[in-house]
Parts: sequence; structure tokens; C-alpha cells
Amino acid sequence: MFFVFQGFIYGQNVAPILSATGNQLYCPLTPIKIVTDMTIVDPDDLGIDAIYIQISSGYVNGQDVLTLTGFHPTIASNWNAGLGKLTLSGIISQPTYTDLVAAIKDVEFYNSSSNPSGTRNFSITVGQANYLPSNGHYYLYFPNLGITWTSAKTAAQNSTYYGLQGYLATITSQEEAQLAGEQAPGAGWIGGSDATTPDVWKWVTGPENGLTFWNGSTNGTTPNFAFWNTGEPNNFDNRGEDYAHITAPGVGIPGSWNDLTNTGDPNGNYQPKGYVVEYGGMLGDPVLQISTSSIIVIPTINAVTSITNCGPASFTLNATAQNGTVKWYDSSIGGNLLATGDNFTTPFITITTNYYLDAFPVGCSTSSRVPFTVTINPIPVLSVPILDYYICDNNTAILSATTDFGIVNWFASASGGNPIGTGNNFTTPVLNSDTTYYAESNNNGCISNRIAVNVTVYPLPIVTDEQFVICQNQTIQLSANVSNATYLWSTGETIESISVSNGGIYTVVVTSLSAGNCSATKTFTVTENQIPVIDNVVIDNNSVTISLLSTGDYDYSIDGNNFQESSIFSNLPGGIYTLTIREKNGCGSIQTQFAIIEAPKYFTPNGDGINDLWMIKGLQLFNNAQIRIFDRFGKFVTFLNEQKNSWDGTLNGQLLISDDYWYIMKTDNNLPEIRGHFSIKR
Repeated sequence: MFFVFQGFIYGQNVAPILSATGNQLYCPLTPIKIVTDMTIVDPDDLGIDAIYIQISSGYVNGQDVLTLTGFHPTIASNWNAGLGKLTLSGIISQPTYTDLVAAIKDVEFYNSSSNPSGTRNFSITVGQANYLPSNGHYYLYFPNLGITWTSAKTAAQNSTYYGLQGYLATITSQEEAQLAGEQAPGAGWIGGSDATTPDVWKWVTGPENGLTFWNGSTNGTTPNFAFWNTGEPNNFDNRGEDYAHITAPGVGIPGSWNDLTNTGDPNGNYQPKGYVVEYGGMLGDPVLQISTSSIIVIPTINAVTSITNCGPASFTLNATAQNGTVKWYDSSIGGNLLATGDNFTTPFITITTNYYLDAFPVGCSTSSRVPFTVTINPIPVLSVPILDYYICDNNTAILSATTDFGIVNWFASASGGNPIGTGNNFTTPVLNSDTTYYAESNNNGCISNRIAVNVTVYPLPIVTDEQFVICQNQTIQLSANVSNATYLWSTGETIESISVSNGGIYTVVVTSLSAGNCSATKTFTVTENQIPVIDNVVIDNNSVTISLLSTGDYDYSIDGNNFQESSIFSNLPGGIYTLTIREKNGCGSIQTQFAIIEAPKYFTPNGDGINDLWMIKGLQLFNNAQIRIFDRFGKFVTFLNEQKNSWDGTLNGQLLISDDYWYIMKTDNNLPEIRGHFSIKR
């Protein structure tokens, strides 16, 4: 007696033997059957409830799909994209092996990407457990809301699968993590724990019992393989999270792990939802053939390095492929197959040419070929129209060159060195001696010969600037002092020497009649010292201030012997003075006279007979003297001369108030006016 329940076989029923062939290359965007042949041998049964076909490694959700094609009236198919699994079962009753084998042969794989990669393993099994061909193990998820880790460990150990001993899953590779985690239907316990030694995580179930897979906490390290979620394991709140758990879908990295306490949370994402049982690898396990597998390989071209060459040539190109043979084409799609294999010798190439590589079977129509570019950069031809330049000393030259390809670089040496200029034109620095430069063209590293360009420097006429000082109305001769030349003065004259009688800046451009006809400019600075010319002599009480119309350096004297630089004389006693002004460099002098009159500062017209009148002593010495008196507001008060030589402080018989009054006195038509002020005190 035997019976089958949920993939578990009890009794003496003989397990079927499944065998598939098919190791195929995949053409992008093309459906392909997953097997080339398939057999199921079962000595005591004609059929089975279902066959499960799963993409057990390399699965890309959203791109990969398995589809039952053809006519199979007794078979129903169901594709589960989350698990990457296709289920073939009976529509009305249990299907026969014959019908199932025919259906398996018509199952097609398709990837929707135009540029897929990797390998797809297809496990074909009679049970619901996920089968991993690389290790021959089976994985089955058992939902059990709220189950503890210890209870799950016991339940797993008490389960069998076609005679294989179960245990909480031990996950030691990425493809195992994908199949048992990401492609499993829910979150659940696995067989890892650090309960024995904190922060030393070990597998404590199955054949890997005692194997350390993580040291430390969040930032720890693994000696082999671990797949913790971001920020895990974190022993949250130090509450003893000592047991490994596949994280709930939608929380972080799909299929990754987190650490929980034995009970987990009472609800939410960190509430245990079940556990994952692994079958296979235990001592005493029977040898089963209830599963088989096939493989489809998507060939890829390894990275290629394109070639760049100066000038045309023939080349031997090299490339390698993973899971296929390199094929060389002349077009990115379709085109002609040029060669097969890792090496390809091109014909003689004169221009940049693209070749295209893939490793798919011949006849695949694909847009995912890898380009292999052979770039031909022409060797540039440099043209230098002028090889010899001639300039005058202390000038620059603009050198010129062109190239048919690339750019022109300029150098200071015939070989080596760094460019000192770039472009068709190069302006030299200021040159004082003969210099050679070198032009070279560069087309993406393809270099022309360097061509020498000579710059000959002619000397300038030797001139020296001069400075002269002359007196007003004096004439001086200015000379270029250069022979065998032409001359152009700023005055317009064209002779070697000119005469000038005014101060200023004079220049002459001297152009040599020797080779190069180089010119130099000589500058003459002529300073003219002017004879003094008086503008005004201002007398204020006992002081005198002289202003001039001329400019220059002058000395001043009022006695003819003692001279001073200041044009102001103060505290002078009354009298007639002779003012002498001389130019310091001997360029002439001038004399004039002025008078200082001692006028009272105040008077007291109060009728006491003392100081009752304001009068200027010595006024009688000036026959033509005139004095005008004004009040503080500028109103004319009275007039004095040699006949009326005093004032009593009245106006029209009325006493004027105590205040300040001003006077202007003209002693002579040839002498300057005298100004001053005084006060009435009553």
C-alpha cells in the first residue's frame, strides 16, 4: 500500500525516473523549447498528478516566461511569475506520463529583453518542491503563521520528501538564496543561529551543521556566503535576536535575511509566516531521479578592446565568448558572416571600419552584437608656406602652418618637448635674436614630420632719449645722431637735426637704410624756464602776497639782497619797497614797487581830544593818494585824500556806531592798492 499527499510518498511505491536532454544556445527575442528530449520511467504507474518546471537559476522576473505550446487537450498549464514555475496538471483527471512528456517537450522559454545575459537552468520534477540542479537539493516552503524557530526546526527534521530527510534550509550560494528565498512564496525561518556564541552565526541544521557563515553584527564579514538584508543582523533593542529568517516580501532586498527572536514579532512584517525546509545531502538519503534539468545558455562576448592605427593596414582581431563561439559580421543586424573563432584577420583597411560580434547560433537575428571598431587615423600632411621670417629687434612674428588632418602644434626643439603653441598660427614671444621654431601636426596621435621655421631678427637703430632745459625765448638744436637712415620728426620735419625754441616733448622716428629697414623712436624732453610775469600784488595791512602769470621756480626779494622762495612777505613796516623776482636758473628777473602804509587799528571819537580822528601818517608823501572807507556791509562811508586826510567817525553829521570798518587805498597809479580794516570804539 502507498499513497501520495502534497508531494510526500508513503508506502512502497517506486518513484519515477525523469531524464531530460537539452543544452542549447539562446537567440534573443526568440522562443526556444526547454528540452530536446524527455523521458519518464515508472514501473508501477501510468501517470502522476502534476509536473513542475521551474527556472531554478538565472531567473529574471518580468523578462523570463515559460509557456506550454502546441495541442495538449488533457493538460492544463499555470505560470507563476513570482516563483518562476510552470505547473502542468490534468484538466479532468490525472494525466498520463505520455501526455506529460509530450507537453514538456512543447514548453518554450522566452526572454523579452533585446540584450539578455546569463544561463537559465530548468528543473523538471514530479513534486512541488523547488529543485536546484547544481546541488540536487529540494526546497519546500511550509506556511505556519506565528511558528517559533525551535518549533520550525523540529517540524523540518520530522518531514521527508520522497525519502529524503528534511531540515531547516541552509543557504550557501546566491542561486540557492534566489530559489529558496526570492522564488519561495513567503517569509520563513532558515537554519542559522548565533545563540551559542553571540555574533558568530552558524548553520545549525542539515549537512552544514556547525559551519560559520557570519562574524559580527551589521558591519560583519562572511567567510563564505551570507545574504543579510540592509542593516542586518542588528539584534534590535538587544532582545536576543539569535535566529535567521527570510525577510517578508517588500522589505528591503528580495529573499534576503534578518535576525529575529525565537518567537519574532506578534504581527507585521517580522511575524514568522512559516519555514523553509531543504531536502538532500543527509547521510542515508536515497538516490532519487524524480527530477531532471536542462539548460539554456545566452552566449556573451567578453569585453573587447578596439584598435586604433595610424594609416591603413591589415589587422588580426581577437575576441572571446562565454558559452559560445565568436562569430564576426560586417553589420550590426544581419549582414555577412566573415569568420568564426577567436581570431579574425581583416583585409587591408584604409578607413575606420566597424565589425560586429556575437556568439549566437548562425541565423539568429539579434541587435545585441558587440561592435569591434578599427579606427584608421590618417597620417597628417603638414604644410608650411613660409619657412623664413624676418622681423626687427624687440618684436614678435606670426608663424603659419596648415594640416589636412588634426591640429598643428609648435615646438622649440627639433624633437621631444611639450608644445609651446597650438593652432594654425603661432605668435612668437618678443625676440632679440635669431630663433628657430618647429611645426608638427597631430591627428589623434598620428604625427607628421616636424618642419623648421626660422625667424631672423634685424637690429634696430641705436637711439638714446635726451632731456634739455632752456630759458624762455632760447633756441636749442635736437639731433637724431644716427646716420644712414631716414627721419620723421613729430614736427613734420625729415632732417637729422631740428631747432626748437619752446618747451615740450619732441620725437623722431629713425628708420635704418640697412636690411630690414627697422625703426626706432627717440624722445626729447625740453623743459622751458619762463621769465617771471607778475599777475597781481595784494597788500593787506602789513603783508604783501605776489601772484604770477608765469610758471617755474622763482626767488623773491624786497631789498635786492635777501631772497626767499615764498611769495608772501609779512609784518612789513610802512614804506615804499622794490620787489625783485628772479628765475632760479638764471633765465631772467623782474622788479616792481609797492607801498606799505601804517594805518591805525582803531580810534575813539568821544570828544576827549585823545585819538578822536582816524588818519594815516605820511599820507602827504603821496600826492595822488585816495582812501575809500566802507562799513561792514560794504556801504561807502567817506573819502580821504591829501586835502582831507582824517575822519571823525560821522556820516552826514551823525555818529556812526562802534564797529569794524574797511578801507581801500590807492597811493599811486603805478603801485598796487592797499586794503585793510580798523574799528571805532566809543
